[in-house]
Amino acid sequence: MTENSDNTHEDNTYEVVVVGGGAAGLSAALVLGRARRRTLVVDAGEPRNAPAAHMHGYLSRDGMPPAEFLAVGREETARYGVELVRDRAVEATRGTGFTVRLESGRTVHARQLVVATGLKDELPPVAGLAERFGRDVLHCPYCHGWEVRDRAFGVLAGTPMSVHQALMVSQWSKDVTLFLHEVAEELLTDDDLRRLAAAGVRTVRGEVTEVLTDDDRLTGVRLADGSVHDREVLFVAPRAVPQTGLLAALGAELTETPFGSYPVIDERGLTTVPGLWAAGNASGFAEQVINAAGRGYRAGAAINGELLFADLDAAVGV
Repeated sequence: MTENSDNTHEDNTYEVVVVGGGAAGLSAALVLGRARRRTLVVDAGEPRNAPAAHMHGYLSRDGMPPAEFLAVGREETARYGVELVRDRAVEATRGTGFTVRLESGRTVHARQLVVATGLKDELPPVAGLAERFGRDVLHCPYCHGWEVRDRAFGVLAGTPMSVHQALMVSQWSKDVTLFLHEVAEELLTDDDLRRLAAAGVRTVRGEVTEVLTDDDRLTGVRLADGSVHDREVLFVAPRAVPQTGLLAALGAELTETPFGSYPVIDERGLTTVPGLWAAGNASGFAEQVINAAGRGYRAGAAINGELLFADLDAAVGV
């Protein structure tokens, strides 16, 4: 990525600034670039799926390494005059359009602003867990289930909702153990217990203290009582931390969900603040790569229409 070294106001004024260079941000920028809109993508270079060796479920791109996917996306957007910079947006204000201050000290201005900053995964503090994340410690069966099918699965409970995760992963393996960890067994409902039994999922009480490995592969977990349970794969539900600070600072209405606080948006991605858009995991928890790209595309097309009709109305004095 390169940055224009001329910091004049004119050169730092864009029709659209996109904060976030993942699937959602690049997709929005691609549409805008092809619509001949002067667009800047600000990318901090911290994609959520960086720990994964491959991404899955994206038609025509199944199995592609995430870093390669993003590199291709950057090349494609650059063909249409989109400027991409490796930087971080640290502050944004709204007046006549938006002003965004970058960590490098550069200040840029835009008529419309897209926030596609995603979310971060916070893992439980279990020894050895983080080192295996994206390899044989996994969170999404749709992303990785096929690759680990029929192995001995464990599911590390974080809340009673982990029952749902255990039931889901039983589609990919019939050898599933739900480690209740810090979840009290009495918090499981009768429906939970019936469904777990129907799926053949075993439950184990007790806190998991360590993930065990041998020859660079997961072999099991150790509990606080010292017992060891052999497992080959461990599913976990990280705590999702939406990166919505810019949206909140600009006054966008947020709504609380079981997975964090996300902006209220319409079907196109427009927040409650005119000209401020959210896409990808900055707009919701369950946006896989293909969904995030679709969200970005929809936002980019909608923004182009907004700008077009605003200019036409201004030309005729509406």
